[in-house]
Amino acid sequence: MMMMKQKLLLLLRHRRKNRVLFLSLLYLSVLSPLLFFSHRLNLLAPLGKDFLEDLYRVAYKTDSLKLNAVEQEGAEELEEPNHVVYKVKDSVSTINYNSNQNNDSEESRIAGHRYELLERNVTGFDHDEIRKQGTKQKESSSMAGDKDIHVHSLRMPDDNIQVTNKDSGRKEGKHNQIVNSESHEVRNPKIEEIKDQILRAKTYLNLAPPSGNLRLKELELLMRELEQAVGEATQDSDLSASVLQSMRHMEASLSKAYRIFPNCCAMADKLQAMKHTTEQQVRSQRIQATFLAQLAGRTTPKGLHCLSMRLTAEYFAMRPEERKLPNENKIYNPELYHYAVFTDNVLACAVVVNSTVSTAKEPEKLVFHVVTNSHNFPGISMWFLLNPLDKATVHIQSIDNYRWFSKYNTLEKPNSSDPIYTSELNHLRFYLPDIFPTLNKIMLFDHDVVVQQDLSELWTADMNGNVIGAVGTCKEGEAPFHRMDMFINISDPLLGERFDVNACTWAFGMNLFDLQQWRMHNLTSLYHKYLQMNIGIQPLGWLTFYNKTTLLDRRWHVQGLGHNSGVDRNEIEHAAVIHYDGIRKPWLDIAMGRYKNYWTKFLKFDQPFLERCNLQP
Repeated sequence: MMMMKQKLLLLLRHRRKNRVLFLSLLYLSVLSPLLFFSHRLNLLAPLGKDFLEDLYRVAYKTDSLKLNAVEQEGAEELEEPNHVVYKVKDSVSTINYNSNQNNDSEESRIAGHRYELLERNVTGFDHDEIRKQGTKQKESSSMAGDKDIHVHSLRMPDDNIQVTNKDSGRKEGKHNQIVNSESHEVRNPKIEEIKDQILRAKTYLNLAPPSGNLRLKELELLMRELEQAVGEATQDSDLSASVLQSMRHMEASLSKAYRIFPNCCAMADKLQAMKHTTEQQVRSQRIQATFLAQLAGRTTPKGLHCLSMRLTAEYFAMRPEERKLPNENKIYNPELYHYAVFTDNVLACAVVVNSTVSTAKEPEKLVFHVVTNSHNFPGISMWFLLNPLDKATVHIQSIDNYRWFSKYNTLEKPNSSDPIYTSELNHLRFYLPDIFPTLNKIMLFDHDVVVQQDLSELWTADMNGNVIGAVGTCKEGEAPFHRMDMFINISDPLLGERFDVNACTWAFGMNLFDLQQWRMHNLTSLYHKYLQMNIGIQPLGWLTFYNKTTLLDRRWHVQGLGHNSGVDRNEIEHAAVIHYDGIRKPWLDIAMGRYKNYWTKFLKFDQPFLERCNLQP
């Protein structure tokens, strides 16, 4: 019995040893690897996000890596210059490819990445040029040494991409330099890229053959979608994620459309024909725009016509003794400052008079002689009856009062359709000594001027025996610039012997006349002689008063407010008289808004007649 117990105890001890050994082996085989790998995971922990992204990238690059083992067609066409480094700021994930050997499959894959990157960021780049550069660089790729090429998986803004030559440090590619420099100036590159895509899409659609319309249907739909998106967006931040996705689809569609047009010669011929047609349309539109602008400049606005009719009706509703203007005793006093305005526009005349009086130091010395036609005489007279001047004098005259003028009225010329040359009021200025026989000096205003300073200094200026004082227009580099031969055919024997080709010209609009000298030289008869040459109002004045002109300082008279949008604001502010010469008069709808306030501030638009005719500043 004791022997049995001893054997049983020995057996139990043996089994216990075996169990301990088994558990020890199990412990070593299970727990040791866990401890080992936990230590390795602690070493990898600092990698954090980058490690996970690398794992993600490898997982999704599997198919691409497998395909690299197969020879790819067209890789040579997509090859780009070697030794190129693409440096992108603020990159999220980067793939580094280092190679010391020539590997055609690796080269093809890298070239494909580079082509895609350039295609996304350099819109409008010449595809043929890319292929040519790729072919040339493929030939020299066997000589390439170590390469360090960084291709970024996320598309960055254009201004973050810099292309450099690793060997020489110089910029690689003139086109890329231009794109990089321009990208810094573009505030909304996404919107500009969309506009460029739309333009390219329209070009492809216009050039599409009938058989290719179905294939370009997707391109047309994307173009319309992007047009709507651009129309609603003012900056890149306004673009939604769907629009950015459409941009990528558009780029892919443009690449497909590019393959539809292999015949570049036919495309060039069609583009040339389209260019010619477009140029013809532009010329036609310009001619039409010029005609309409001229028509608008010669047409009386509805409000002005209404005002003239209402004032005329009011004038004839008054008794004759009530139609007289005050201060008639000053009209022909030679000691006063006399201003003449030849006009058929009520408001224009009112601004000339109001601006001159408001800026004068001695308004009681001012006398205005307003000469108009019989149609506008009642309306202009009624205006000044309703708006009398406190101290200055206004004298209204009708051209019908000068019966002697009819014998000189020879204005029926071939160009009689242009009122600038046929207007009796324009030609009447050459008869000032006959209109004002008792006056010695007079200043003539066009009705499209505004007086901003006191003009009494001009009345005491020494004219050195000349007839007219005017601002010159013959200084090169300053607008306007006119010379005699620009308007007059100096080669005419009658003119060539008397006039200098480079003779200085001067401006109408604000001119001081010495009527005594005018009568002495009998210049009106000389005017009749040149009138037969049909050369227009300005050349007539330059010929008539040739070598009898005193040039005034430019600040007295600044021109261009009716046709030139670039007149210096400082010159306007310091000018004594500003002139709205040109067709864009301040009382028209086509007036330049930036200059209109200088004119409207001398009118009170709350007057009943102006309100009834809906005349507003």
